Amino acid sequence: MMTFNWRSAFAIYRREMSRAFRTAFQSILSPVLTTSLYFVVFGTVIGARMEPIGGVPYGAFIIPGLLMLTLLGETTSNASFGIYMPRFTGTIYELLSAPVGVAETLTGFVGAAMTKGLILAAIILTTATFFVDYEIRYPVFAALYIMLVASSFALFGFILGIWADSFEKLGIIPLLILTPLTFLGGTFYSIRDLPAPWDDIALANPIAFLVSGLRYSFYGVADVPIAVSLGLTLGFLVACVAVIAIIFRTGWRLRE
Repeated sequence: MMTFNWRSAFAIYRREMSRAFRTAFQSILSPVLTTSLYFVVFGTVIGARMEPIGGVPYGAFIIPGLLMLTLLGETTSNASFGIYMPRFTGTIYELLSAPVGVAETLTGFVGAAMTKGLILAAIILTTATFFVDYEIRYPVFAALYIMLVASSFALFGFILGIWADSFEKLGIIPLLILTPLTFLGGTFYSIRDLPAPWDDIALANPIAFLVSGLRYSFYGVADVPIAVSLGLTLGFLVACVAVIAIIFRTGWRLRE
Protein backbone atom coordinates (compact mmCIF):
# COMPACT_ATOMS: atom_id res chain seq x y z
CA MET A 1 0.00 0.00 0.00
CA MET A 2 1.47 3.34 -1.09
CA THR A 3 1.64 6.19 1.40
CA PHE A 4 1.62 9.88 0.71
CA ASN A 5 5.17 11.27 0.48
CA TRP A 6 4.90 14.56 2.32
CA ARG A 7 8.59 15.34 1.90
CA SER A 8 8.38 15.19 -1.89
CA ALA A 9 5.19 17.25 -1.97
CA PHE A 10 6.70 19.89 0.30
CA ALA A 11 9.89 20.04 -1.79
CA ILE A 12 7.84 20.88 -4.91
CA TYR A 13 5.69 23.32 -2.93
CA ARG A 14 8.72 25.10 -1.44
CA ARG A 15 10.41 25.42 -4.83
CA GLU A 16 7.28 26.95 -6.39
CA MET A 17 6.79 29.35 -3.51
CA SER A 18 10.42 30.47 -3.65
CA ARG A 19 9.98 31.17 -7.37
CA ALA A 20 7.03 33.41 -6.56
CA PHE A 21 8.97 35.41 -3.99
CA ARG A 22 11.94 35.77 -6.37
CA THR A 23 9.58 37.52 -8.76
CA ALA A 24 7.52 39.23 -6.08
CA PHE A 25 6.81 42.36 -8.12
CA GLN A 26 5.30 40.43 -11.02
CA SER A 27 3.62 37.75 -8.92
CA ILE A 28 2.25 39.81 -6.05
CA LEU A 29 2.80 43.56 -6.23
CA SER A 30 1.74 44.03 -9.86
CA PRO A 31 -1.80 42.55 -9.52
CA VAL A 32 -2.28 44.37 -6.21
CA LEU A 33 -1.33 47.71 -7.79
CA THR A 34 -3.66 47.06 -10.71
CA THR A 35 -6.55 46.22 -8.41
CA SER A 36 -5.82 49.32 -6.32
CA LEU A 37 -6.27 51.46 -9.43
CA TYR A 38 -9.69 49.86 -9.95
CA PHE A 39 -10.60 50.80 -6.39
CA VAL A 40 -9.46 54.38 -6.94
CA VAL A 41 -11.29 54.86 -10.23
CA PHE A 42 -14.44 52.78 -9.76
CA GLY A 43 -14.70 52.57 -5.99
CA THR A 44 -13.83 56.10 -4.97
CA VAL A 45 -14.32 58.40 -7.96
CA ILE A 46 -17.18 56.76 -9.88
CA GLY A 47 -18.62 54.97 -6.85
CA ALA A 48 -19.35 58.24 -5.11
CA ARG A 49 -21.74 59.12 -7.95
CA MET A 50 -23.44 55.72 -8.20
CA GLU A 51 -26.59 54.59 -6.44
CA PRO A 52 -26.30 51.60 -4.06
CA ILE A 53 -26.96 48.21 -5.65
CA GLY A 54 -29.10 45.91 -3.56
CA GLY A 55 -28.53 48.20 -0.60
CA VAL A 56 -24.75 47.93 -0.97
CA PRO A 57 -22.67 51.04 -1.79
CA TYR A 58 -21.18 50.74 -5.26
CA GLY A 59 -17.57 50.89 -4.06
CA ALA A 60 -18.17 47.95 -1.75
CA PHE A 61 -20.31 46.12 -4.31
CA ILE A 62 -17.43 45.70 -6.77
CA ILE A 63 -14.94 44.26 -4.25
CA PRO A 64 -15.94 40.59 -4.74
CA GLY A 65 -15.78 40.98 -8.52
CA LEU A 66 -12.35 42.61 -8.45
CA LEU A 67 -11.12 39.97 -6.03
CA MET A 68 -12.39 37.23 -8.34
CA LEU A 69 -10.78 38.95 -11.33
CA THR A 70 -7.34 38.78 -9.73
CA LEU A 71 -7.82 35.39 -8.12
CA LEU A 72 -8.82 33.59 -11.32
CA GLY A 73 -6.15 35.11 -13.51
CA GLU A 74 -3.22 34.83 -11.12
CA THR A 75 -4.03 31.36 -9.78
CA THR A 76 -4.45 29.95 -13.28
CA SER A 77 -1.28 31.62 -14.55
CA ASN A 78 0.84 30.55 -11.59
CA ALA A 79 -0.20 26.90 -11.83
CA SER A 80 0.17 26.74 -15.62
CA PHE A 81 3.62 28.35 -15.60
CA GLY A 82 4.75 26.14 -12.71
CA ILE A 83 4.19 22.87 -14.61
CA TYR A 84 5.04 24.28 -18.05
CA MET A 85 8.61 25.25 -17.15
CA PRO A 86 9.69 21.67 -16.25
CA ARG A 87 8.24 20.55 -19.58
CA PHE A 88 10.00 23.37 -21.41
CA THR A 89 13.39 22.69 -19.80
CA GLY A 90 13.06 18.90 -19.88
CA THR A 91 13.26 18.44 -16.12
CA ILE A 92 9.76 16.96 -16.19
CA TYR A 93 11.39 13.59 -16.91
CA GLU A 94 13.24 13.75 -13.60
CA LEU A 95 9.93 14.32 -11.86
CA LEU A 96 8.22 11.48 -13.72
CA SER A 97 11.04 9.03 -12.95
CA ALA A 98 11.25 10.02 -9.27
CA PRO A 99 9.24 8.18 -6.60
CA VAL A 100 6.65 10.96 -6.60
CA GLY A 101 2.99 10.14 -7.21
CA VAL A 102 0.22 12.19 -8.76
CA ALA A 103 -1.08 13.26 -5.35
CA GLU A 104 2.32 14.61 -4.29
CA THR A 105 2.79 16.40 -7.61
CA LEU A 106 -0.62 18.07 -7.42
CA THR A 107 -0.16 18.99 -3.77
CA GLY A 108 3.12 20.71 -4.58
CA PHE A 109 2.25 22.57 -7.77
CA VAL A 110 -1.44 23.23 -7.17
CA GLY A 111 -0.94 23.92 -3.47
CA ALA A 112 1.66 26.58 -4.23
CA ALA A 113 -0.53 28.26 -6.87
CA MET A 114 -3.45 28.17 -4.48
CA THR A 115 -1.35 29.69 -1.68
CA LYS A 116 -0.22 32.54 -3.94
CA GLY A 117 -3.84 33.22 -4.83
CA LEU A 118 -4.88 33.30 -1.18
CA ILE A 119 -2.01 35.66 -0.32
CA LEU A 120 -3.16 37.99 -3.10
CA ALA A 121 -6.76 37.78 -1.89
CA ALA A 122 -5.74 38.73 1.64
CA ILE A 123 -3.62 41.66 0.41
CA ILE A 124 -6.39 42.92 -1.88
CA LEU A 125 -8.99 42.79 0.89
CA THR A 126 -6.63 44.67 3.18
CA THR A 127 -5.90 47.23 0.47
CA ALA A 128 -9.62 47.74 -0.14
CA THR A 129 -10.07 49.04 3.41
CA PHE A 130 -8.06 52.13 2.46
CA PHE A 131 -10.49 53.04 -0.32
CA VAL A 132 -13.99 51.85 0.62
CA ASP A 133 -15.93 50.69 3.67
CA TYR A 134 -17.15 47.12 3.43
CA GLU A 135 -18.09 44.17 5.57
CA ILE A 136 -18.08 40.40 5.14
CA ARG A 137 -21.38 39.02 6.38
CA TYR A 138 -20.31 35.37 6.25
CA PRO A 139 -16.52 35.41 6.76
CA VAL A 140 -16.12 31.65 7.24
CA PHE A 141 -18.09 30.87 4.09
CA ALA A 142 -16.18 33.59 2.20
CA ALA A 143 -12.83 32.07 3.21
CA LEU A 144 -13.94 28.55 2.25
CA TYR A 145 -15.40 29.73 -1.04
CA ILE A 146 -12.23 31.63 -1.96
CA MET A 147 -10.18 28.51 -1.16
CA LEU A 148 -12.51 26.39 -3.30
CA VAL A 149 -12.24 28.75 -6.27
CA ALA A 150 -8.46 29.05 -5.86
CA SER A 151 -7.97 25.27 -5.78
CA SER A 152 -10.31 24.75 -8.74
CA PHE A 153 -8.52 27.21 -11.00
CA ALA A 154 -5.11 26.08 -9.81
CA LEU A 155 -6.08 22.62 -11.07
CA PHE A 156 -7.35 24.20 -14.27
CA GLY A 157 -4.08 26.08 -14.66
CA PHE A 158 -2.17 22.83 -14.16
CA ILE A 159 -4.11 21.33 -17.08
CA LEU A 160 -3.43 24.45 -19.16
CA GLY A 161 0.29 24.20 -18.45
CA ILE A 162 0.35 20.61 -19.68
CA TRP A 163 -1.71 21.45 -22.77
CA ALA A 164 0.33 24.50 -23.82
CA ASP A 165 3.30 23.97 -26.11
CA SER A 166 4.43 27.60 -26.17
CA PHE A 167 4.55 30.63 -23.89
CA GLU A 168 1.95 32.33 -26.08
CA LYS A 169 -0.59 29.61 -25.36
CA LEU A 170 -0.04 30.02 -21.62
CA GLY A 171 -1.52 33.51 -21.82
CA ILE A 172 -4.44 32.77 -24.12
CA ILE A 173 -6.86 31.45 -21.49
CA PRO A 174 -6.11 33.90 -18.61
CA LEU A 175 -5.88 37.03 -20.77
CA LEU A 176 -8.27 36.40 -23.66
CA ILE A 177 -10.94 34.28 -21.97
CA LEU A 178 -10.94 34.48 -18.16
CA THR A 179 -10.41 38.25 -17.89
CA PRO A 180 -13.14 39.26 -20.40
CA LEU A 181 -15.58 36.72 -18.91
CA THR A 182 -14.94 38.11 -15.42
CA PHE A 183 -15.57 41.68 -16.58
CA LEU A 184 -18.81 40.49 -18.22
CA GLY A 185 -19.74 38.34 -15.22
CA GLY A 186 -21.15 41.09 -13.03
CA THR A 187 -17.92 42.53 -11.64
CA PHE A 188 -19.11 46.13 -11.98
CA TYR A 189 -22.87 45.61 -12.14
CA SER A 190 -25.69 43.31 -11.13
CA ILE A 191 -26.86 40.90 -13.83
CA ARG A 192 -30.42 41.35 -12.57
CA ASP A 193 -30.28 45.01 -13.68
CA LEU A 194 -29.58 44.09 -17.30
CA PRO A 195 -32.51 44.40 -19.73
CA ALA A 196 -33.93 41.31 -21.39
CA PRO A 197 -32.61 39.24 -23.08
CA TRP A 198 -29.13 40.27 -21.88
CA ASP A 199 -29.84 39.15 -18.33
CA ASP A 200 -30.43 35.60 -19.55
CA ILE A 201 -27.48 35.73 -21.94
CA ALA A 202 -25.21 36.85 -19.09
CA LEU A 203 -26.09 33.69 -17.18
CA ALA A 204 -24.41 31.67 -19.94
CA ASN A 205 -21.15 33.04 -18.55
CA PRO A 206 -19.90 30.55 -15.90
CA ILE A 207 -17.78 33.22 -14.19
CA ALA A 208 -20.98 35.09 -13.33
CA PHE A 209 -21.88 32.30 -10.92
CA LEU A 210 -18.49 32.55 -9.20
CA VAL A 211 -18.76 36.33 -8.76
CA SER A 212 -22.33 35.97 -7.51
CA GLY A 213 -21.34 33.30 -5.00
CA LEU A 214 -18.51 35.39 -3.56
CA ARG A 215 -20.71 38.50 -3.43
CA TYR A 216 -23.29 36.54 -1.44
CA SER A 217 -20.67 35.68 1.18
CA PHE A 218 -19.88 39.40 1.52
CA TYR A 219 -23.31 41.03 1.50
CA GLY A 220 -25.97 38.33 1.37
CA VAL A 221 -27.07 39.43 -2.12
CA ALA A 222 -26.59 37.35 -5.25
CA ASP A 223 -27.71 37.24 -8.87
CA VAL A 224 -28.19 33.46 -8.75
CA PRO A 225 -28.94 31.04 -5.89
CA ILE A 226 -25.85 30.35 -3.81
CA ALA A 227 -26.45 26.59 -4.04
CA VAL A 228 -26.09 26.80 -7.83
CA SER A 229 -22.83 28.77 -7.57
CA LEU A 230 -21.41 26.35 -5.03
CA GLY A 231 -22.53 23.29 -7.00
CA LEU A 232 -21.00 24.52 -10.27
CA THR A 233 -17.71 25.36 -8.55
CA LEU A 234 -17.51 21.91 -6.95
CA GLY A 235 -18.42 20.30 -10.26
CA PHE A 236 -15.63 22.21 -12.02
CA LEU A 237 -13.12 21.07 -9.39
CA VAL A 238 -14.14 17.43 -9.78
CA ALA A 239 -13.94 17.70 -13.57
CA CYS A 240 -10.40 19.12 -13.37
CA VAL A 241 -9.30 16.31 -11.05
CA ALA A 242 -10.75 13.75 -13.47
CA VAL A 243 -8.93 15.30 -16.44
CA ILE A 244 -5.62 15.36 -14.56
CA ALA A 245 -6.06 11.70 -13.59
CA ILE A 246 -6.51 10.81 -17.26
CA ILE A 247 -3.46 12.88 -18.24
CA PHE A 248 -1.18 11.07 -15.79
CA ARG A 249 -2.62 7.69 -16.64
CA THR A 250 -2.10 8.15 -20.38
CA GLY A 251 1.01 10.35 -20.22
CA TRP A 252 -0.56 12.86 -22.62
CA ARG A 253 1.83 15.76 -23.25
CA LEU A 254 4.01 14.69 -20.33
CA ARG A 255 6.30 12.41 -22.30
CA GLU A 256 6.34 14.28 -25.58
